[in-house]
Amino acid sequence: MRNDDLSDDDLNGDLDDGPDGDLDVGAFTAAIENFNRFYIRLPVLEKLPFTTLSVLDTLAFGGSPQRLTELTRTEQVTQPGMTQLVTRLERDGLVERRPDPSDGRAVLVHITDAGRAIGRARHADRTRHLEPLIEQLTPEQRTALANALPALARLAELGRGRA
Repeated sequence: MRNDDLSDDDLNGDLDDGPDGDLDVGAFTAAIENFNRFYIRLPVLEKLPFTTLSVLDTLAFGGSPQRLTELTRTEQVTQPGMTQLVTRLERDGLVERRPDPSDGRAVLVHITDAGRAIGRARHADRTRHLEPLIEQLTPEQRTALANALPALARLAELGRGRA
């Protein structure tokens, strides 16, 4: 299903089952997009550009330091753009470059404790903003969200290629 094939109900989160009672992936996608539009705009104390936050998140949760070429690919920016960004992040004490032990010509970008603190602060800010909204949901809706958490976590793992 294409986005332009979705009804207003789909775009507003009506997740009717698809064929055979299965999840309607188009409606699910629309619900995630609708939630993301709201979620990424939640007020936060630490205001940083999206790409900066994305790089810090990739480094914090990627499981290991990354080469610039890997960050360029995952963040979908140009090599010069990533080099400039990492230089700024390094200057601000959020990342550091270290030689790659397996290739003396390359460097690995590591997140610092200060970089991790930004991620923790954003998480706390978002939690603070979401809690009163979640309290407005019915008990059934809160239970449905709680029950969906393992599937959403697994979907995120699959999307990151960690399956």
